[in-house]
Amino acid sequence: MLAPVPTAIQSLLTHSNPERRVAGSVLLRRGDTTAAAWYLESGRVIFGISGTPGNRDELLEHQLGQMQGPGWVDPTAAVLEMPAAMDVVAQTDVVLRRIPMADFQAALAANRQLSTTMLTGVAQAHREQTELAVSRLAKGAEARCAEWLLQHAESNDKGGCAVQLQQRKRLIAAQLGIAPETLSRVLRHLRERSLISGSGRTVNLVDPGGLRSLAGV
Repeated sequence: MLAPVPTAIQSLLTHSNPERRVAGSVLLRRGDTTAAAWYLESGRVIFGISGTPGNRDELLEHQLGQMQGPGWVDPTAAVLEMPAAMDVVAQTDVVLRRIPMADFQAALAANRQLSTTMLTGVAQAHREQTELAVSRLAKGAEARCAEWLLQHAESNDKGGCAVQLQQRKRLIAAQLGIAPETLSRVLRHLRERSLISGSGRTVNLVDPGGLRSLAGV
C-alpha cells in the first residue's frame, strides 16, 4: 500500500510497481543519467560521494545528507532532467516507485499540485544543504558534534537518551567536516565535561540540555 501522498499524484505512483532494495544498495550513481524519477515510499536513504565499491561501510565516504520516505529521491535531477549530483545509497531496506521520465515530465507540466510538491522537495533539499554548509562554517567541532548527537539520539529503556554509532567514526567525521582524530578528541572532551558517557558504539547523553547549549540549538 502506498504511504499517504497528495491525491493529485496517487495515480502517477499507483501505475508503478513497488521495488524493494536492501540496505546498502546503490540507488543512484553520481553523474549517471536516469530515465526515471524515483519516489521513496518507505525507508531511509543517504546522499554523498561513494567510497570503495563492494564494502558497505565505505559506500559513502563523504555523507552530505539523508532523507526518510515518503518523498522524491533527488528531486532536482528529476525536475531538470539532469544526471544525479550525488550517489544515493539505501541506509535501510527501502521500497521505491519508478516513474518513467516522460510520464513524470508530462504530469509535472499538467498538474499544478505535483509541481508544487516538487518545488517543495527541491526547496527542502536546498535548505538542508545550505544549513549543512553554514553549520560547518559557523560552528566549531564540538558544537557540530553535539548537534549531531542530539539529532541521532533515541530513548533507551533506562529513561535516558543514547546514540548507537552504526557507522565507522571516519564516516561520521566526514559528515561533520572534521578529521577522525578530531572526532575522537571531541568525544573525549564531552565525556570529561560529563555531557556524555559510554564507550564503544553506544554514547549516552548524560546532559542533553548542556549539549543543546553547546550546539546552539
